[in-house]
Amino acid sequence: MRTPKVHSWAIPEREYARQEARRGRRHAYQSVDPTRTALLVVDLVPFFYEANATCFAITPNVRLLADALRVAGGAVAWVVPGDPGSTQWAREFCGEEVAEMFRRSGGAGPIKGRLGPGLEAQEGDILVEKTATSALFPGSSTLDYQLRERGIETVVVTGTLTEVCVAGTARDAATLGYRTILVADATAGRDDESHNATLTTIYRTFGDVRSTDDVLALVAAGCTVVT
Repeated sequence: MRTPKVHSWAIPEREYARQEARRGRRHAYQSVDPTRTALLVVDLVPFFYEANATCFAITPNVRLLADALRVAGGAVAWVVPGDPGSTQWAREFCGEEVAEMFRRSGGAGPIKGRLGPGLEAQEGDILVEKTATSALFPGSSTLDYQLRERGIETVVVTGTLTEVCVAGTARDAATLGYRTILVADATAGRDDESHNATLTTIYRTFGDVRSTDDVLALVAAGCTVVT
């Protein structure tokens, strides 16, 4: 196994200052209702663990978030790459060999058995395949339908690659009206530069960017609210 590498993540202070000037606070979402919150785990399958050791580094944080949300009455959604079939676009853009590699990247068989090392779906979790970069792109998966069936308002986005499928899912989540939080130390990108550029773009335009500890604190605080 490759040595896990944790991203050294940061958002420029100027971006924090920009949002504070806009809305009077650093983070858009200062509280969550855990029972209406879902953790989205995007593309953490063996194919990407083999290509990017950072996936191993974020796995403990993904597990912590999943466990906390289940206990709090929230949802956990495991999203894996599906097979969109061979397309002219993919063959032309990626080349025949790479297009075929990505087409099969999600593996085969039941979704529960296709998750990366150290990850385990539990009864009641959402299990979906996606056939586009974003799990929430229309027609890509049943994720949006399943989230709405559970009354989900807030999505906490994790997984890989930060700058590709994670970012695509987070952008579409915001477009669909979900309160969107991307977890900076529970997402794995190609390198720190790509990772941080994506965090900045998401924070600036689409949703909050928080640490695992921040999100765990929000979930815990939400559990103490008397209804």
